[in-house]
Amino acid sequence: MTKSGVPTAGRVTKEWAAEFPGFDAWKSLRLLRRIGPVVQGICLDRTTGGDGYLPTAHVHALTREFPVVSLMLGQRLARPSGTPDPVLFARHERDFAHAVGALREQSRLPLDEPPSIDAIVREYHAEARRRLEKGHGAAVPEMEDSVLVAAAAGRDELAGEGLRLARELTAAWPTSSMPFDRPGAEEWLDGLAARAGDRESLRAVVRGQATGHKLGSVRDHLPPDGVRHDRLA
Repeated sequence: MTKSGVPTAGRVTKEWAAEFPGFDAWKSLRLLRRIGPVVQGICLDRTTGGDGYLPTAHVHALTREFPVVSLMLGQRLARPSGTPDPVLFARHERDFAHAVGALREQSRLPLDEPPSIDAIVREYHAEARRRLEKGHGAAVPEMEDSVLVAAAAGRDELAGEGLRLARELTAAWPTSSMPFDRPGAEEWLDGLAARAGDRESLRAVVRGQATGHKLGSVRDHLPPDGVRHDRLA
């Protein structure tokens, strides 16, 4: 707590971590837990003015080379109107409990227990379908993550389901929104299938990303589906 009575970022992080003990404090205002080839997180992203933070539940696939832990499938804390609902640091004491409860309810994936690989992958699928319905363009990263996460976790049938959905969606995605000029849609699908089939390479990427993002202090959880994804690393 600062002299002005406004809590520090460190205290805010600690209090959120206490509410969600299945997560670890990875960095200031960032909580993570690992589920094999994917991490689930709660990001307490600072507002533009720096006077508050916006809780966001998200996931990040470790199956692609990426320089940061992304906010894929991000669900920002929102008011009933759908607008973002930030928590001001000056009002953290008053609004903290409400923000925690609201994020629990709004998150697409459970926060109080680790979601299964199946649940995460199917949420990727659902997001890809939602983007199509809303006219938001091709959900290429979501579909790639869904297939590669399933494959790295040894869920070949689920990876195949994702590949079939990807093929179905490419036929419906507006041409203008598809980054398939080089390569084309067929080449992209073939390449994705090839990457999914090379499990050892995928797992090497997962290990490299876990090291690169310094996830050594982030616990890997046994999900409800009973597959020991912690053996991936």
